[in-house]
Amino acid sequence: MTAPGPAPDALRRHAVHALLTARERTRGLTECVDERELTTQHSPLMSPLVWDLAHIGNQEELWLLRAVGGQQALRPEIDDLYDAFEHPRAERPSLPLLPPAEARAYVTDVRDRALDVLDAAPDDGGPLLAGGFAFGMVAQHEQQHDETMLITHQLRRGPAVLSAPDPPPAAPDTATLPAEVLVDGGPFTMGTSTEPWALDNERPAHHRFVPAFFIDTLPVSNGAYLRFVEDGGYGDPRWWDPVGWEQVRRHGLAAPLFWRCEGGSWIRRRFGVTEPVPPDEPVLHVSWYEAAAYAAWAGRRLPTEAEWEKAARHDPSSGRSRRYPWGDADPTPDRANLGQRHLRPAPVGAYPRGDSPLGVRQLIGDVWEWTSSDFLPYPGFRAFPYREYSEVFFGRRYKVLRGGSFGVDPVACRGTFRNWDLPVRRQIFSGFRTARDAEPV
Repeated sequence: MTAPGPAPDALRRHAVHALLTARERTRGLTECVDERELTTQHSPLMSPLVWDLAHIGNQEELWLLRAVGGQQALRPEIDDLYDAFEHPRAERPSLPLLPPAEARAYVTDVRDRALDVLDAAPDDGGPLLAGGFAFGMVAQHEQQHDETMLITHQLRRGPAVLSAPDPPPAAPDTATLPAEVLVDGGPFTMGTSTEPWALDNERPAHHRFVPAFFIDTLPVSNGAYLRFVEDGGYGDPRWWDPVGWEQVRRHGLAAPLFWRCEGGSWIRRRFGVTEPVPPDEPVLHVSWYEAAAYAAWAGRRLPTEAEWEKAARHDPSSGRSRRYPWGDADPTPDRANLGQRHLRPAPVGAYPRGDSPLGVRQLIGDVWEWTSSDFLPYPGFRAFPYREYSEVFFGRRYKVLRGGSFGVDPVACRGTFRNWDLPVRRQIFSGFRTARDAEPV
């Protein structure tokens, strides 16, 4: 947590920008609907939007006002209401939540005080302040809940309330791209010990040996996945993990979430708009079981988490691991589809400037990519600053996703960032690419 970073003034500007960017997005996601929709639970899988709003403020108060600023609690009586571990999402509508106007006033008050704390924070304030970590953690937390609220918007019924001014860029001609890329076997540096805002599960950096493998140059597209659907993939247990097959049978699954077939054509619902399924976009809203079944049908498999990160970060010419596939520079709009900018994935093959050293494309942004790996700690892991961020989720129940989606902000997305979820989850902005072992030479 003590790696050299930018000068204090630049660090403060960076932290302020991250916090204000997150808050602008939060307002956009909560002010586009009326109070009734803010307090409605649009799916038992998700919280009411007004819970997420006040939870964002409560976490900011806990960490920036109390832990960093040493201030007395503003609303100690609501801590329990907005503790995500105390109340499952399905129960939250029955809680005495702050009404919308009160929630907005609360988060505004907290933010005003938090910016004062940031102005007064010492340059050397221990691990929580090293590199501005506490402020980065809070900005990432808010952006993560913004993505959660974006998922809620996708699940809500009714006319569209969100819009994107511009479509994503078209893909260049991908006909000349190889279908897959060989990643040579050998060690690489996985994780980080120097990224100042990296979260605890990304740490520490360590050497990992990965045998040679092939990985898809591009994410699996809707068109490719449709071939699996139309080949009877959802009706053939040969391709499915037993638990996944039980999910297919129990829920009558036949295609990705939000797809349906009408008059022989496949359509989907996207943020209140019904449209044809675009064949050239990465497939979206598939569970880990669906991704693994497609891979088995295609004679391939999902990459491990280590394989994914090596394909994304390892530079064979220098032997070092980059922050991002394209290098160490922060994401830009011509390298990755992030930040809810387009409200959809870009076509497969877009963003050639974001390629990895080996030519693997769209590893950052567009869709979270399922890996085959369970969510486990790295060697030398240390929970920081609290166990409930990562440690309580470690184990075989959760699968790792990598890369970030169109709905994740750059502050919460990097080559080492680890996301995780239950393998049944389909409402998240999840897709995948496949891999296979390299034949021994």
